[in-house]
Formats: sequence, C-alpha cells, structure tokens
Amino acid sequence: MPERARPIRTSAVPAALVAAGLLLTACGTTPMPDAPAAGSPKPPTTPRAAVTLGGPGSACALPVSFALAEDWKPEAIKNPEDPEFAALTRQGPATVRCEVDAKPSGNIGYLRVWTAPKSPARTALEGFVKAEKGSSAASYRETKAGALPATEVTYTVSDKLTEESKEERAFAVSTPKGTVIVHLGGLDTDEHRAMLPAYELAKSTTKAL
Repeated sequence: MPERARPIRTSAVPAALVAAGLLLTACGTTPMPDAPAAGSPKPPTTPRAAVTLGGPGSACALPVSFALAEDWKPEAIKNPEDPEFAALTRQGPATVRCEVDAKPSGNIGYLRVWTAPKSPARTALEGFVKAEKGSSAASYRETKAGALPATEVTYTVSDKLTEESKEERAFAVSTPKGTVIVHLGGLDTDEHRAMLPAYELAKSTTKAL
C-alpha cells in the first residue's frame, strides 16, 4: 500500500479509515465459499507472487513469512502497543503488526497480520473473531498454512449503521514466537471474494521464522 499504514478495525471500514488517519497523525464447521459471487468487481485470477513478507529486510518483522501478490503494498503498523490506540490496534488477544493494501491491485481491502501470545491457533482465532463487533456465523476448520497446521475461519460481519453484512476470513498458526493471525476483510463481500486468490497465496506459502 502506497498510503501510510492504517490500523483499522475491520467491522466498519469507512469509519475506521477516519480513525486510522487520526492514529497516524498522532504518532460448527461448514464448507467455505471460495468461488466469487456473480458481478464481482474484479474476477479472481491466480496472482503472481511479487515479494516475501516477514523475512529479513521485508516491510514487516513477523514470526512467519509468506508471499504477497503482485501490487499489494505492505507497511508495518507504527506503535501498535500504544494503549491510547488500543481500540484500533487490538482485537481480542491479538495486536495488529502489518497491513497490506490491495488498492494498487484494483481492489478495496487489506490483508492484515496480527500476533497474539503463544496459544493454540484455534483458541486465538476464536478470541479474535468474538472480539470483532458484529461478527456472527463463524465457521472453523482445521487446515494447513504452507506446511504448518492451521485453523481457518469464515464469518459474517454486520454493520448496524449501514444495515449491511459482508464476509471475512482469517487463518491462524502457532509458532515458537507466538500465534499469528492473517485476516482478509474487504469493502464488501464482492471485494472480499475478488481478493481471495491473494489470501490463498499467502496461506499456501506461510513459513515459520
């Protein structure tokens, strides 16, 4: 993302964009729907890996690394531990560390990386989802992120102000340096589904560091 990092709560994108600007200035299981809905603004295609995030010299220091789709722009979150901005940088047990902007690739949304104290991946992921305002219908499954055991969730977030709901998803892995949650939001469900190939690229290439 060419813009500066915005630690945004994903439950209300427009409002969170404003809040994030202030922050920067101041410092059961069911199958997951992978196919895009008809009328998606940008039909999903297999993305080309551009850079690796999380490793030495990358934009964000993380306990894992993974490949980013071409034109997705990462930036580390500044001062994520500052209690003044906890409402923006904390969600349940997790603290946001890195934000990858999809806008340069033609979509509106972010891939965000969160870390939590070492714990089972599912435990951290459940706490993360429950802490998101308006979340419901969470569907969990055990899967793989690269070669690592992982837990993945698809859920719905409802906004009372707009009276609309949208899909979101995330996966979590437990590493010796803590639990990592990689979350994909989006302006709406169509944007979210259009960005799934980039999310799947990140998941399939995840490695513990």
